[in-house]
Amino acid sequence: MLRKVSENPGPLKNRAVKISQELPYYWLSEDDNIILCGKIDWLEYFPETDSVHIIDFKTSKKEESEESFQLPIYVLLVTHCQKRPVSKASYWYLELSDSLVEKKLPDANKAEQDILKIARQLKLARKLDRLGCPNGEDGCPACQPFEALLRGEGELVGVSHNRQDIYILPEMNLPTEDSIIL
Repeated sequence: MLRKVSENPGPLKNRAVKISQELPYYWLSEDDNIILCGKIDWLEYFPETDSVHIIDFKTSKKEESEESFQLPIYVLLVTHCQKRPVSKASYWYLELSDSLVEKKLPDANKAEQDILKIARQLKLARKLDRLGCPNGEDGCPACQPFEALLRGEGELVGVSHNRQDIYILPEMNLPTEDSIIL
């Protein structure tokens, strides 16, 4: 994937915008005490319109679902965390393609309402300690490492520069269809 990007840099050879916040965030709802935060992979700068293009790099072989909230969240973050309008959003499936897949920009007002609704549901579930997995007790492959941590199976080995705990987990039998061991 690195070779593919270095041979076909596409928008990476153009000017970019860096949001000043280390972890971009804004108050989705002060009344509900809900903050929306996240890191955007790349913001290409369009000087002719003084606008930005959100680019999200994808390393898996699966295309992002149309129902995904990732781009709507990114559009909201970019809109609230810097001054330039969002004129375009794309995924770059590095495993599959040398070029970007442009996506239709979501309606920011609808996205904000949809995300706020889910955030309120999550806040309530967390308060009631009812964060059940829709896949049942076994969970999904994405959650299994976190479940192992909750069971005490991980070893704390440090803290990242973002003050996030870093753990080593015992080898797990997770599906490997989305990764290649080098």
